[in-house]
This record gives sequence, C-alpha cells and structure tokens, in this order.
Amino acid sequence: MSVETQKETLGFQTEVKQLLHLMIHSLYSNKEIFLRELISNASDAVDKLRFEALSKPELLEGGAELKIRVSFDKDAQTVTLEDNGIGMSREDVITHLGTIAKSGTADFMKNLTGDQKKDSHLIGQFGVGFYSAFIVADQVEVFSRRAGLPASDGVHWSSRGEGEFEVATLEKADRGTRIVLHLKKGEDEFADGYRLRNIIKKYSDHIALPIELPKEQVAVEGEPAPEQEWETVNRASALWTRPRAEVKDEEYQEFYKHIAHDFENPLAWSHNKVEGKLEYNSLLYVPARAPFDLYQREAPRGLKLYVQRVFVMDQAESFLPLYLRFIKGVVDSNDLSLNVSREILQKDPIIDSMKSALTKRVLDMLEKLAKNQPEEYKGFWKNFGQVMKEGPAEDFANKEKIAGLLRFASTSDESGEQSVSLAEYLSRAKEGQDKIYYLTGESYAQVKNSPHLEVFRKKGIEVLLLTDRIDEWLMSYLSDFDGKGFVDVARGDLDLGKLDSEEDKKAQEEVAKDKEGLIERLKTALGDAVSEVRVSHRLTDSPAILAIGEQDLGLQMRQILEASGQKVPDSKPIFEFNPTHPLIGKLDNEQSEERFGELSHILFDQAALAAGDSLKDPAAYVRRLNKLLVELSV
Repeated sequence: MSVETQKETLGFQTEVKQLLHLMIHSLYSNKEIFLRELISNASDAVDKLRFEALSKPELLEGGAELKIRVSFDKDAQTVTLEDNGIGMSREDVITHLGTIAKSGTADFMKNLTGDQKKDSHLIGQFGVGFYSAFIVADQVEVFSRRAGLPASDGVHWSSRGEGEFEVATLEKADRGTRIVLHLKKGEDEFADGYRLRNIIKKYSDHIALPIELPKEQVAVEGEPAPEQEWETVNRASALWTRPRAEVKDEEYQEFYKHIAHDFENPLAWSHNKVEGKLEYNSLLYVPARAPFDLYQREAPRGLKLYVQRVFVMDQAESFLPLYLRFIKGVVDSNDLSLNVSREILQKDPIIDSMKSALTKRVLDMLEKLAKNQPEEYKGFWKNFGQVMKEGPAEDFANKEKIAGLLRFASTSDESGEQSVSLAEYLSRAKEGQDKIYYLTGESYAQVKNSPHLEVFRKKGIEVLLLTDRIDEWLMSYLSDFDGKGFVDVARGDLDLGKLDSEEDKKAQEEVAKDKEGLIERLKTALGDAVSEVRVSHRLTDSPAILAIGEQDLGLQMRQILEASGQKVPDSKPIFEFNPTHPLIGKLDNEQSEERFGELSHILFDQAALAAGDSLKDPAAYVRRLNKLLVELSV
C-alpha cells in the first residue's frame, strides 16, 4: 500500500453511535450474523457493478470474474472479506459508513425501548448490515476504490466504533472493497477456516456468485511456500431459478434475510416459475414484522429485479400495488431488456400482466396463511392490517379477495381484537339478515358503548366495530361482500329489513305519528343545528342519538380532511329520540318553551359526545347543565 494522504478524522452521526451501541449489546447472542451481513453487502456491490458494466464495460477493468473472498489470519486475529464489485469513492465511504441516510430514522430511534430483545427486532426492521462488524471486532478497516476511478483514488476508512472514524486517500490497484476485522479478545473462534465455512454454508449458500475461502495447504520444508489457492464454498447459483423441491425451508429463510436485510424469518413465501406467453421466476415473501417506514407511502419499496439472472434494480415498485409495499422478493424476467429503466417499466404492457399475476399470488399466499395458520395471520394483521385496508380503493379487480382478508373487531368478541373476518361474520348472521352491519368511531371503548348498538344488542345482531382512522374511507369503497351490502348503523334511516317483524314496523309508524307534535317542537328548538328530527328505532336505553345523513361525511373522514388542511363540506346531523325514555316523556310534558329549548340542547350535546364528536360550544353546554342541576337541587 502507498502512503496515505488527505487524512481526516470525522464524527459518526448521532444515530450511528446509538445503533453501534445497540448492535453490540442486543445482537451479541447471535454474533455470527456479522459475516452474513457483510457478504450480503458484498453481493449487492457485485450486482451493481454487473448492471453498470452493461452500458460501461470498461468498469470491469479487464476483470470480469466476479467473486467474494473471505480469509483469516490466526496470528494477527483478523478476518478479511473482499469483493471485486462496484467499490466506493471517498464521498461514498463517508456517506455510507458514517451516516444513516434513511427517512424515518428519528422515528425509529424514538421506538427504541432499552429492552434488548425488543430492540434487536427493531434493528432487524431497520437494516444496518455493515455496523454488525463491531459485534466481533474492536477495530474495522475498509479499503475501497470505485470502479472507473484511477488507482490513486483509493480510500481507507478505519474506526473503533466509539464515536469517530478516520478517512484517508491511498493507492489501490484493484476496484472493489476489502474489509478487515480486528477481532476482539475472546472472538478468536472466527479466525478459523472450518468455522467460517460453516457460517457461509448456513447463511450464504444461496448467494448467486462464488464465495471463496483459502484452501488448506501443507508447507513442505525446504521448498518455497505454494501460491495461495482458493475454493468456492457456497452453491453459487440463483436460488429462485432452482426447482422448489430442491430448496429447503432454511435456504428460503436465509435468502429472505439476505434480500430484506432482516433478522427474523418470514411468515410465508411463494416460489413460482411462469412459462408460456411470459417467462419469469418470482420468489415473494411476507415479513413477520412491519418495517419502520411502512406508513411512509413515498419510502423506497418493491422487488429486486433481475433480467435473465442479471441484477437490474433494487426496489422495482412497478410489480406490486402500493398496498402490498411490505412484500419482499425477487422477480427475474426473460422478456424485459437489460437496459430497462423505472420509466420504461411504468409503460410496459408486459409489466401490467406480471403485476396482475404477482398481486394475485400474494393474495393467494395470504389466504393460505389465514386459513392454515390463523395465529400467524393474527400477527400479520396487527403489523400490516392498516396497509391492507388501502387495497379496495387501489385494486378494484381484487376487491372481493382483499375484503376476505380484512379483519375487524366486533360485538361478538369482548377482547376488542381485530380478528373477525367477513366470512365468519356472515356465518353467524341471523336468519333473514341480508346486510353486514358496522359502526365507525375513534376508539374501541367509544364504539363498544355507543347508543347506536342498542337495538342490535336487543335483537342479538352482530355489528363490526371499526376504529382505525382509515376505516370510514375503506367502507366508502366496499359496497358488498358475498352479495351482502354493508350498512353503517349510524347513518341514514335504519332499516333492519326482515329482522323487524311486521308488528314492529307497524308500531314504529304509530309512534312516529303520535309524536309529530314533539318532533315539530324539537325542530323549532334545535333550529339550524340539525337537518332533521325523528323518532328513533335504534334506541332501547338512551334518550337520543345523532345519525349521519346518507350522503354526509362521518366523523373520521371529517377529521382526516381537517388534518390535511382541506375544506370540510357543511353537514348537519339528524336528531333521533327514544319515545319510551323517561327524559323524553318529561320533555314532551314541558310547558315552558324556554326550558324545553334548554333541555333539548342538553340532549343534543350529550348525543354528540356519545358519538365521539366535540361540542361546538362547550361553555353553553356547561352553563345549561349547571342551570338544570341548580333547579333539581332546589
């Protein structure tokens, strides 16, 4: 190596310092994964070179045989990993090894609990491969040169992982990256060929390029040392091109960890070869946990794209709809050109066919998971349920299939868990029930105790309880399931159809006619606050509720629009009262119109509070209520 120049000492980004500390302490129980992570990064670097060399063959610099080499030195207590991939410039090294340039990093850091077991799961979601070197090393050196730059533009990075790193420029004849790990005291097990071979076979057998270790050689006394020979220790074939029967579950799991930079096994996977009009291989995975940036719709996402086994791009988002952005995997096409770009992908009709087929494959995989492993599916739903709820609006062709995968809380289960499918709901439906009833609200406690459910409890009719912010928007895209329409129990004039007897309907008509005078008085008292006043068929215990007009926005949608700064259309609720409630009886008998008006407004405000809404004039409500309490105490 030549003399180093332009040497400078720089500090790690704060997040890197925190992560380094966390990595060393939280992942120590599975420290051998450092090699998997470094090999995975080396593989990505080789893939990138292979792709860039398609249009710039000079980047190969005469060395087209791409590989990764792992070696060790027992005396020096080092492990060295070298690749002849794309390499890094000085700027690349400072950026990639000194900072974490990921959106959502601050949110990720806030979620760290200090509980090592929980935090190690979070690290897996974040993906911090290179820094895992510090689990076993107290000093890490990186020697790199980007393909295409002169030998004089080599770079040397060095750090003890404690807060700062050194960067210097040096001469490096070969492109690519060499990482030297100076093992901590007590980690000498890794300076061993047998141990390294086993780790590579266990975690990296699927890597589709040779990973070489030095061959064991016997020195003969009096003769010069033989030239070092290398042997490939992994299978070195693309896993997705192999027949399914030949691939073990463990291999599928390790390949997932490689492409997803995850530490946990996936929940499920689907490996498929398509032949005929279109030819491609796909290997799709459902992660066990949500990534930290799941709800950032603009975050990078998508599948790894290969064309005829040549890596083309990471995160090719055109192959799956946005609501399936959590799916990881690989697609390898024989029908696309090697110089395909993101812009071309968006316009290519072949992609539409592939996207349709891959989307169906993911939904089939989730159906299978829900049917055969319901407990695992519960975990999936907790992690990805809200994202799946974006599906019906984005993917009309698969709306019924997506609806079958949705899970809701319901009045049949006191736990409040979102575990009831629409098929389960219909299997418990009452005889003559031709609707799926639901209620949206801010929280489970609020909807569970809503007065809107009173008639349903009385008749033993199950109601789905929807409390995610996205739910009202979701239901605007779901008109029916299995031929049964959806009905919001807080909206419009409730009609229970065959679930109400003819006697019930006749009695309701008679009561409405009998209370016409009270309806008119309430309309006058409440004035512009309501669009309509009517006798309620929903109530058995409460005096009054507010119903939403058939075409009006509900509370959830109004809040979403307000939060995004959009104008909320004006709408007024429908005031419904329970003619059998004692308070309504007293109201009906009230002679003073002034007092009638005060009591009417108190009932209106109470109904708004029960619906989870905020009062437009809380001070007026308190004043009226206090006045009433004083009157009652006299």
